[in-house]
Amino acid sequence: MKITVLGTGLLGSQLATELRARGHEVTAASLSSGVDLLTGAGLDKALAGAEAVVNVTNSPTFDEQSIEFFRTTVGNLLAAGERAGVRHQLVLSIVGVDQVPELDYYRAKALQEELLRGGPTPYSIVRATQFFEFMEPTMSWTSDETTVRLPATLLQPIASRDIVDVLADVATGTPLGGILEIAGPDTFTLDEIGRMTLAARGDRRPVVVDNQAGLFAAVHGNVLTPGPGARLAPTRYQDWLNG
Repeated sequence: MKITVLGTGLLGSQLATELRARGHEVTAASLSSGVDLLTGAGLDKALAGAEAVVNVTNSPTFDEQSIEFFRTTVGNLLAAGERAGVRHQLVLSIVGVDQVPELDYYRAKALQEELLRGGPTPYSIVRATQFFEFMEPTMSWTSDETTVRLPATLLQPIASRDIVDVLADVATGTPLGGILEIAGPDTFTLDEIGRMTLAARGDRRPVVVDNQAGLFAAVHGNVLTPGPGARLAPTRYQDWLNG
């Protein structure tokens, strides 16, 4: 197949490599290659001949501006895809994205899904839980030199490598016409993840439970964990930390 991957960050670069290893022809598109989703510049060229498009791009901000970012970029991408005859549009989203309206970014991603569902092209939505790779940055938002403060938010994190495998499977298959949830094998509270991470890094700072701290303070219950029917990835967080 000929597949266009939009986004060349943590996931996009791995996905392009994986798809090529499986024998597919891949166009990796991003701002650095002259493709601007906000203006539509370079999209027609990037999508020319593509059978499937995988969108793993991200908004440059996590505030309310992200809503307009996804509104504009999805519109441009769907229009360009229709012109190019793309037969499958795949987007990566977030487990629980439609259950946390307090977060601007989650509302923006929910809008991205809605626009894709209402578009002209067969689609797939893969919702993933939080990445292993983002746990330490998340901790840094509410840390100082002596203490790490984290809410006891329930998470079921997943390795980016495992997400890539699923995206490659879905991109090369029949459009789902719906949502597939994926998650890691184990559930933890964020403060538990913090303690595991600090121990693996030899960091002796204590983790204090603070349910007002950071982005995930707005999340309650188990909304960020997958429901029945989710595909569970094999990599465990502790093994990844020690790898």
